[in-house]
Amino acid sequence: MARMKDQCVVVTGGASGIGEATARAIVEEGGAVVIADLQEERGHALAGELGERALFHHTDVTRESDIIAAIALAQDRYGPLGGMVNNAGIVGAVGSIMDTDVAAFDHTMAILSRAVFLGIKHAARAMRAQGKGSIVSLASTAGVVGGQGPHVYTMAKHGVVGLTRSAACELSRLGIRVNAVAPGGTVTPMTDALGDNNPASTAQFIAQNSPLGIACMPEDIARGILFLLSDETRYMTGHTLVIDAGLTTGAVPPPFFSQQADLLLHAGLRGSDNAK
Repeated sequence: MARMKDQCVVVTGGASGIGEATARAIVEEGGAVVIADLQEERGHALAGELGERALFHHTDVTRESDIIAAIALAQDRYGPLGGMVNNAGIVGAVGSIMDTDVAAFDHTMAILSRAVFLGIKHAARAMRAQGKGSIVSLASTAGVVGGQGPHVYTMAKHGVVGLTRSAACELSRLGIRVNAVAPGGTVTPMTDALGDNNPASTAQFIAQNSPLGIACMPEDIARGILFLLSDETRYMTGHTLVIDAGLTTGAVPPPFFSQQADLLLHAGLRGSDNAK
């Protein structure tokens, strides 16, 4: 039986990377999806490929009105909102904390933190009428331990984990579940931009630094997101599902304490606005 049969889901940042893989998986599992993204060409192309159970909506996740409109479109076209995936993200502000620009800080937090707050807020408002729903937000291993990314990114992702727990406490009485997924390094346009924009070399780099010796692909994270969206996890809320090949268990030393420290601290100098 299809896990997402007749479910309506909004996926922010759904035109590429983890968001794209999630949108594809939702449709493959019988659901319908609104791809809420800034990437017009990619978004329309993906929706066209997925067919009548997918729509693209131009969405700036820092604008509350855009998130409201994406959810309204989903409900108008496909019925009650069953799921919300707060996935849109960037690397954002980079460099030493002593040199980080405040405007870059604000921009990063608006996309990685404020947008998640808005997504949970308005998804919950839409879901409360039917007394059920599942909200999944993208955290990161940088939201679970230190040394896995730039400072502001790390701060924002820790915030996603905290807000997931806090919102779950309130919304459980309404039948709404709130969980998060914390990916480790994954082959996406955002991570490609940190190197030479070559997915093959990005995959090789991630595999070399994975405790399991393999590269995490967007589909690996999408499976975890679908798991949390589905009724298979009807008794799970307030949880952050870490998908990182065991990196945060101490299986290998954190990259920040290796030769990769400079790459992580200054990640994003070549493409900080790429979607996940």
